[in-house]
Formats: sequence, structure tokens, C-alpha cells
Amino acid sequence: MMCPVRCDDMNEEPKGEFRKERDLLGVREIPADAYWGVQTLRAKENFGVSLVMLERYTTLIQALAMVKKACTKANRELGHLKEEYADAICQACDEIIDEQLHDQFIVDMLQGGAGTSSNMNANEVIASRANEILGHSKNTQYPIHANDHVNMSQSTNDVYPTAIKIATIYGMRDLSNALEKLIIALDAKSEEFSDTLKLGRTEMQDAVPITLGQEFGAWSGALKRDLLRIGMAMDVLMTHNIGATAIGTSLNADPEYIELAEKHLREVTGLDKMTTAENLIDDTQNSDEFVHASALLRVLAVNLAKISGDLILLSSGPIGGFHEIVLPAVQPGSSIMPGKVNPVIPEMISQVAFQVVGHDSTITMAAQEGQLELNAYEPVIAYNFFQALKILKNSIPIFADKCIRGIQPNEEGLRVVERSVGLATALNPVLGYEKASEIAQEALRTGKTVKEIVLEWDLIEEDRLDKLLSPQRMTRPTDIPNYEPERMGGTKKIE
Repeated sequence: MMCPVRCDDMNEEPKGEFRKERDLLGVREIPADAYWGVQTLRAKENFGVSLVMLERYTTLIQALAMVKKACTKANRELGHLKEEYADAICQACDEIIDEQLHDQFIVDMLQGGAGTSSNMNANEVIASRANEILGHSKNTQYPIHANDHVNMSQSTNDVYPTAIKIATIYGMRDLSNALEKLIIALDAKSEEFSDTLKLGRTEMQDAVPITLGQEFGAWSGALKRDLLRIGMAMDVLMTHNIGATAIGTSLNADPEYIELAEKHLREVTGLDKMTTAENLIDDTQNSDEFVHASALLRVLAVNLAKISGDLILLSSGPIGGFHEIVLPAVQPGSSIMPGKVNPVIPEMISQVAFQVVGHDSTITMAAQEGQLELNAYEPVIAYNFFQALKILKNSIPIFADKCIRGIQPNEEGLRVVERSVGLATALNPVLGYEKASEIAQEALRTGKTVKEIVLEWDLIEEDRLDKLLSPQRMTRPTDIPNYEPERMGGTKKIE
């Protein structure tokens, strides 16, 4: 056991503002009131990169404590840990799970060492608090030691990725809840606008009619697939490698420990599907599960950006654009142009999507660069994954509340459907594609409506034509009109 060298200056109660702790590189002074220890101090000094500290990620800290508690309970059950030590460690873990001591997690999220600094920050805080519970002053090494007791039968290489997965699953649950509310908002608008006709567009050119409700329904449909995908990603992340220790060979882990750790991990996390990987070596060195889950977040981001882009187009104007819908006005749009209101919420969503795609690219690169038996780049995977989850989870409710729920149609802008040459498409089965094309071209050339051209050319009786050119009819499956090839291209009326 690596203890703090039983000499006076290392074991006595701290006097003044500092205590001393030793690691393999020597002795350092630690603030007397700090729960973290010497290895955390070195990490703090070495990795001031992102300046985003572990304390910012509450769920990851809780997940680390959950893993430590589950492993401690397994070791106690096997008789490897004294009851009083195990009880103190579990109590410390419970306090951290209850969001206490999070200000003691001070290492930078971007760090070398495959997450060792984060793991040791957790080990030291838990050990120091456990020692305090046992009546000792704060310290990470005696009688409970951060490595020998809190980290017993563990390695950073199984603790850290498992904690990331647990935290990610919790984050995805929150994201799913937010996404469900957005889908409900879109579905409500789909129903509200089910009879509101508008012009469809393909390749930014006039197409056949559609209802505004159908457009909202299509957006909802895409996000419903995303909801299913997030569920699939959570299932993939339920596989963990606790018991793998250093490289997946389970060195220093009792043969019964793996099964017990899995049982206790399920109990502590409440995740009944958490399962030990079939191949611990594989699960220790490969990070493809994170790539898979991140890719599904990217798909969600792409769909959100697509919806936002559509809303920006449809609300453009009010004079020089489509102006088919009116977005809620949430703030003035210009510091120089009076009265201008911009589509700031969809723009925000689009920027979130851009950022999530960037996070996914980083995660992909980090996963592919892990060499041999370990991926040393899981800290940047965790950092980017949690950032993506955070901005998606935070932005989606804003999108629903400040944009989608308040959208209204602009009746004047929607009336353009009545003059669309796309209505000529409905004439294909009766007049044929070539004749319908001539009618559309003539309407574009003269500015007349399709109906006016057909009546002027004396091709179809007006009553029949009104039925064929009804925009409402074109928004749903209908019977194909009688096909009369012998009359196509002629001038005889088709009745």
C-alpha cells in the first residue's frame, strides 16, 4: 500500500493553510481545506487548456461516483475492503451523487492520460471525504487511500469510459424529453394548419400545392425518427467494461468481481440494461459506440437545421420574400433599420446544428486515433459529446416555446398558390405531359392563370376544370381522371 510515509510531517494534523501529500514525483503542499490531493493538483497545473473544469459536468461527476460506489460494494461483498472503509466510501459517493462537493472537481476536461486526471480527482475527493467521515482530517492517503481503496480492482481505463456512457445515457434521456415536446408542438401546428393551402416548392421553384399542416407534419416525422435513433444509441451505450482494469485482461480483479460490479452498477445507476461487454479487451480499446451515438446526434442536428432553414425561407420578407408564415417576434432585429424583426430563433438552432456537426467530427477523429489497447483521447470525446448534448438539450425547448408554438400563417402570402403554374400538373392524366407543359409555359409568358389558358384554348369544360385544378384535391391521393390519348393535343373539349 502506498501510504503518505508514516513520518511526522506527513501524518500529523495539518497546521495552518496546507497539508503535505506524496506521489511518485515527490511531496507537494495541498490546501488544508481541499478534498482533492496531489495528483489532482498536478493535473490542474498541467492542463489549463479549455478552462472548462470537470465541476461543470454534474452528470459526469455523479456517474463517476456511481461507478466507485458499485465497485466498492462489490469489493466489500468479496471481503476485500473493511466494512468501515466501504461504508465511508459509499457515504462519500452518495454525497457526490447528491450534488455535494462538486466544486472539488477542478481538473480541465481536456487532459492527457486517457482520463486518469478525472478518475484520480474522483478517487481523491472520495478518499478525503471518507477519511473525514472516519474522524480524520481531510487527506487522500490515510487510512483510506485514493488508489488502494477507492480505486480497488479498477483502472481509469474501465471507470472513465463507463462513467461517460452513464452520463451520456442520462443526457440523452433529457434530450429525448425535450425532443418529444418539440414534436408535440409541431404536431399541434400540423393539425391547426391542416386545411391551410400553400404552394409547394422543389429546387426553390414552384411545384404542386401542399398544406401548411403537411409541411409541419413532415418536420415532425423527421424528428420522430430521431427520437427512435436516440433510443437505439442509448441501448448501444448500455454496454460497459467495468472489470477490464488496465487493458481488458482484468488484471487485479477478482473473478467474481466483474459479475458483482455489474449487479451493483445496475442498482446504483437505475439502468437495468447495463451489461458487461462480451469482450472486455475490445470494449476497452475501441470507442465506436461513442461514434455511433454521436452520429445520431449529428442526424438530429441536420434535421433541426433543415427545419430552421425552411422556417427562415417561409417567413422571409415581409415584402421581398415568401412571407407565407409569421414567426413570433422575440426581439428587435436591427440596430440601424427601424421595425426590422429577424428569425433569430431558427438562426440559433442552425448554429447549434453547425456546432454539433463539428463536435461529431472531433469525436470521430478521436475514436479512430486510439492506438492498440487503449484510446487515450476519450477526454476530448467526452468533452465534445457533453457539449453537443448540452446545446441540443438547451436549444430545443427554446425552439418549441419561442418559435414553433407562436407561428401563424400569412393569408396574403399563401394566396400565390392560386396563380401557380404547378397546377398544370393536375392536367397530365387528361391532356398529357406535353400539352400541360405548353399551358404552363403560356401562363408564365402571359401572366394568365392555368385555368384561363385552358378555357381560352377551349380544352376542358369549366366545371370539370375547376375540379381538376382544385388545390385541395392536389394535396391528397385521388382517383386519376379518365385518360383519353386520342384527344391529347387537340382542341376538342374534354368533358
